[in-house]
Amino acid sequence: MKIKEAFPNLQNKKIENIQKIISSDGKTKPQLNMTTKRPSQKQVIVSMNSKNVNNFMKELSSHITNINKVLKNIKSDIIADFICMENSGLVITTNKVASALDLQTIEKYIKNTYNIEANYVESPRLSQSKSFLKIISIPYISESTNTYISTEEIIKIIKENHIFNNIILALRPRIIKVSPKSDILIIWFDIWDA
Repeated sequence: MKIKEAFPNLQNKKIENIQKIISSDGKTKPQLNMTTKRPSQKQVIVSMNSKNVNNFMKELSSHITNINKVLKNIKSDIIADFICMENSGLVITTNKVASALDLQTIEKYIKNTYNIEANYVESPRLSQSKSFLKIISIPYISESTNTYISTEEIIKIIKENHIFNNIILALRPRIIKVSPKSDILIIWFDIWDA
């Protein structure tokens, strides 16, 4: 693989390090220098459904190159180093902390990408700490449809309810029955702290 072509903005020293890793006999594992125990502010989190994630990951090397091009076009000094898949979307690791304009540019690129359903892509955000909330005494069977309540219904209710206007879900809500024979639920969900 031609690393320089796939990652045109990568520094020569980083390319040499990658080539050393590729050509090594595999006895030494590369070590990442991480000093934080939580996600770095250099990570841009883009929540989206799994179908969008899978479609995006199919053309990953071209997406990294294109994201770097659109960032360069707005005269940003941010470089997307790599992209990885997470439970609730993508994590784009950059060389510096992204500004609001950088986040808007990344969002516009992702939503205009072929095979991506833009309605299921949330606005990119920088990593933050999480808190959890719980809602108690929810009936297990929906009165309107006479079926069991699903995670999708809970997410829809949260998005439509004015109480949750400024809340961004960190993960999908978890539905837990109070007891095996109970018809009452507890809903746990993680949110990003503001």
